[in-house]
Amino acid sequence: MWIVFAFLSAIFASLTSILAKVGIKGIDSTLATAIRTIVVLILAWAMVFITNANVGIKDISIRNWIFLILSGVATGLSWIFYYKALQMGDVSKVVPIDKMSVVFTLIFAFIFFHESFSLKSFVGILLLSAGTIVMVL
Repeated sequence: MWIVFAFLSAIFASLTSILAKVGIKGIDSTLATAIRTIVVLILAWAMVFITNANVGIKDISIRNWIFLILSGVATGLSWIFYYKALQMGDVSKVVPIDKMSVVFTLIFAFIFFHESFSLKSFVGILLLSAGTIVMVL
């Protein structure tokens, strides 16, 4: 079962980046970090006020709020599944699968943002995937 949790961790970790990309558009990144990172709420909000980024709060759109909240949910789910996978499986197998978030993020970026997907990207994804399989088996 640990392998399922490790893959879920990778998927949600990759969604964190994708959702944050949409959520931070047009707003201060420190403020965005504070909104999406519930776990480090006190530190993030302290930085918002220290850097005077709080003046941008009133300018955040509903769309920004929605995607920042979704990004925070994806982060939380990633961590929950990661720790569950670590609890049930070997670190040397869980971590490489968790790092598959790079592969998922590239695929999601291509699908959602129409970012370029070159032969180099494809080979990189294949190599990362093959390396993960080798490390886990």
